[in-house]
Amino acid sequence: MIYNEKEIVGELSDFIKCCWFFDSEDEDVVNTILPDGYFDLIFKVRNAELVNAFFTGTWTKPIDVQIEKHTRMFAVRFRLIAAEYIFRESIETIVDTSTELPVHDWETLPFDNLEQFEEMICRTFIHFLPEKTEIDHRKFRLFQILYEQKGDISVNELASQIGWSSRQINRWFNSQFGVSLKTFANILKCHEAYPLIARGHLHPAKSYYDQAHFIKEVKRYTGVTPKELHQNKNDRFLQLSTLPKK
Repeated sequence: MIYNEKEIVGELSDFIKCCWFFDSEDEDVVNTILPDGYFDLIFKVRNAELVNAFFTGTWTKPIDVQIEKHTRMFAVRFRLIAAEYIFRESIETIVDTSTELPVHDWETLPFDNLEQFEEMICRTFIHFLPEKTEIDHRKFRLFQILYEQKGDISVNELASQIGWSSRQINRWFNSQFGVSLKTFANILKCHEAYPLIARGHLHPAKSYYDQAHFIKEVKRYTGVTPKELHQNKNDRFLQLSTLPKK
């Protein structure tokens, strides 16, 4: 398999993390996708023809996927704030699942290489950016802090920093994204640990109380222990298999 991604820079980077590309080449690929704190718009291509377009929701548990041989996928990975300010709708109903989109809406996109795809998709979404007067800056700042801190911040501290009550934050978070703020923060913390685990660091980072807490939280969101993640037998865990080699 081949995997590549291109980080987004500029004004879209507040809403889009990256564009990515996957090619299964000559064999069927079976992988487990782990929670990462984002949602994706994915296009599946076979024989140079777009065959599927779909949104994934926010993953809160490991999801097993099978990708047929000779399948290419081009995708956009969104920060959660994009749901409200790019797509103008809640993604509460697609937590841990996906929803199909009409293929004909996306057939003009170039599916030859990642660079061309990224250039065109960014041109498309730049027109969806909200006016500054439309943005609730508490929500915007909330996600800036969450992603910067990799989820390692309490709900009360967040509320204090952005001047928004924890009760209001939680109500909005659940209705808009279908997960609690605490769960989302824990997913970000776990996702931050994946590269360390891949390199064999099986002890907790500063954001975990102790070894038992670390193992429990990793297993909660990945289904396995840190040791099993590190072993990554048969390249099962896609996020670990596609990390840059060091």
